[in-house]
Amino acid sequence: MDSPLTVAALVTQHPRAVAVLQRHLIDFCCGGARPLAEACGRANLSLETLMDELHAEEARFTSPDTRWDLEPLPRLITHLLERYHAPLWSELPRLRAMATKVLRVHGDKDARIAEINVILSDLADELEQHMRKEEQVLFPMIGSGRGSAAGGPVAVMHAEHDSAGEALRAMRRLTDGYTPPAEACGTWRALWQGLEALEAELHAHIHLENNILFPRALRGGR
Repeated sequence: MDSPLTVAALVTQHPRAVAVLQRHLIDFCCGGARPLAEACGRANLSLETLMDELHAEEARFTSPDTRWDLEPLPRLITHLLERYHAPLWSELPRLRAMATKVLRVHGDKDARIAEINVILSDLADELEQHMRKEEQVLFPMIGSGRGSAAGGPVAVMHAEHDSAGEALRAMRRLTDGYTPPAEACGTWRALWQGLEALEAELHAHIHLENNILFPRALRGGR
């Protein structure tokens, strides 16, 4: 009997599924191994409805997204570096600066701002260290065809991805789903929007690594 389709497999085969899953807050990166039907059940969503939304999403575009599970690993690594790592190096300092400003000006109005500031600062530190390890050690190892020997570094990356996922869930909870309060100023609202965008980007980023790059590399793929 065939194994049930997982959330990660759906996104791998249908990249446009990312938008649909994010709409329903279905985890497709760290929780990608969960059967799709089970994930839909937890989201109070029928599998049929999700697939209808996916087909509608795909119909909006004239050309399909790249199937990264079918591309050479060096090309996938280049995509990760250019599409996700490079923007993060500039976005993280911007978000930290905004969070510091919002805390200084509005911290006395909402105690959650201080907690979010700590979570974001810790997450940014972890992500910067994480990207350095990937860029300096793991990605060159995989790119040179030695991915099958990268079990140790990959395990560390998985653990750090899980930690990032916990931080994102905490910030979503503390911000009421990134809904700014009525009294929020422009910077406060921009911070919430930036954190929500960071969550979406990291989910897509981690999916490509956890569910495509790392498994293929460990199997000796190129």
